[in-house]
Order: sequence, then structure tokens, then C-alpha cells
Amino acid sequence: MPSLKDLKNRIASVKATQKITKAMKMVAAAKLRRAQEAAEAARPYAERMNKVLAGLSAANAGNAEAPLLLSGTGKDQVHLLIVATGERGLAGGFNSSIIRLARDHALKLLSQGKTVKILTVGRKGNDVLRRSFKENIVHYITFREVKQLGFVQADEVAHKVLEMFNAGEFDVATLFFARFQSVISQIATAQQIIPAKFETTETANASSALYEYEPGEQEILEDLLPKNIAVQIFRALLENNASFYGAQMSAMDNATRNAGEMINKLTLSYNRQRQAQITKELIEIISGAEAL
Repeated sequence: MPSLKDLKNRIASVKATQKITKAMKMVAAAKLRRAQEAAEAARPYAERMNKVLAGLSAANAGNAEAPLLLSGTGKDQVHLLIVATGERGLAGGFNSSIIRLARDHALKLLSQGKTVKILTVGRKGNDVLRRSFKENIVHYITFREVKQLGFVQADEVAHKVLEMFNAGEFDVATLFFARFQSVISQIATAQQIIPAKFETTETANASSALYEYEPGEQEILEDLLPKNIAVQIFRALLENNASFYGAQMSAMDNATRNAGEMINKLTLSYNRQRQAQITKELIEIISGAEAL
């Protein structure tokens, strides 16, 4: 059984931890609001660009002269997985859910005899995936020193991906990130960005028929498709940022409440043991007085 001093030290330690988790929760809540606004502001632009490209791609379906970013290389052998995670931990299952989805996808491809290459964005994903896929990781990008994510960071990732594609280093590229839904819900998502994959709906086909493009559709596709990759990566980074702070806020709230419960239990044990010790000392004093 721990002594009174041990219990007292442990209570003080848990209280100090509780102060830290409470402070981290407040910081995450403050940053979440800005991150959520940025993620929500990026969605309409990315979705609208997808609709425009979906219409153009539907119109160019089967065109032998379509850009490779749209039609693909014609092969499906080498896959590039772009795994975007956080730079830090203490965010519940945020990082692990993205890594789990990417790992399962990689193992599925490897079981089919495909070649898998991994580009990690974020320190946590790189650290975890390196344990099982060290030979598959071809590039690592970190934005740990960046205080506020911008399009420049997304363009850096997109430039590297396009450079690898133009060099013929892969056939298919899939982006992994967490889509922000709420403070308690972040959905791990896999999105194929090369060759571009769009939802070809009747609405998209109808909207494409309403416009005449100048210059031609071919030239627009060649210009927009590389930009769309940067836009989709930028959106993923913003969604990740909001998801990270949402998950961290929830995790720190749970940690603060758990620390409170632990303090109550330790305080109860401390009081019981202290009362037992006082009772024992009183009995010894009374027994000594009676002996006299």
C-alpha cells in the first residue's frame, strides 16, 4: 500500500497534468475555429473545380489525345500513396485512422502484386509507416515549422507529385487524409487524384453542355488538371488541420475529466489512510494512558 506521502505526490502530479490537458483543450478550441472556417471556405472552390473538370472529362471520354492526368498511363502497376497526417500527437485516433486506412490499402495492393510507393506529409505518419514500409517510402515532407498552412505548402506537395508522374515513376496516385465533420467525428478518406477521378453524374454532363469553352476543352484540361491536384491537396491539408484540432480538443477534454476522476479516487484513498493512521495513533495513546 502506498504511503501518505506517495499518495500526496501522486495527487499533485495528476493535478499538474490536469492543468496541462485543460490548457491544451482551450488552445485547441481556439485554433479549431479558425481551422474549421478555412476548411469550410476551401470546399466550395474545390467542389466547383471538380464539377467543371467532371463535365470536361465526360466530354473527352475516350479521346486518345486527352491529357495523361485525366486518361492515365494505361497501366495500373505502380501506385503512389500520399499519406497526409499531423505533425504532433495527443489527438486521439486522428493520425491512427489515416495511417490504418493507408496501410490496409497498401497491403491490399501488395497482395495483388502491385508496386507501392509512399509519400508522407506530416511527421506522425512517416514515423509509424516507416516501421512497416521503410522500403516503400520514397519521399517525406514536413510542415512542422509552418505556423499557418497556405496554398504554398500544398503547391510544394503537388509539384513533387507531378514531377514524379512526369518522370514515369507511378501510374496511380491516391491521397489519404481526414475529412472534418465535427469535433467528435473525423472521417479517414482516400481520394484518387491521378488519373483524375470524378463523379460523372447527369448534372455534370448537363452543365458541361451549357458552356462553350475558349480556348478549347483540351487546352483548358491541360491547364486545370495540374492546378486541380494542388487544390485537392490544399483542401486535404486544411481538412486535416481542422480534424487534428477537433480530435485534440476532444482527447484533451476526455483526459481532463479522467484526471478529475483519478484525483477524486486518490483523495478518497488518502483521506481513508490518513483517518486510519489517526485512529491507530489515538488507540495507542489511549492504551498507553490506561497502562499507566
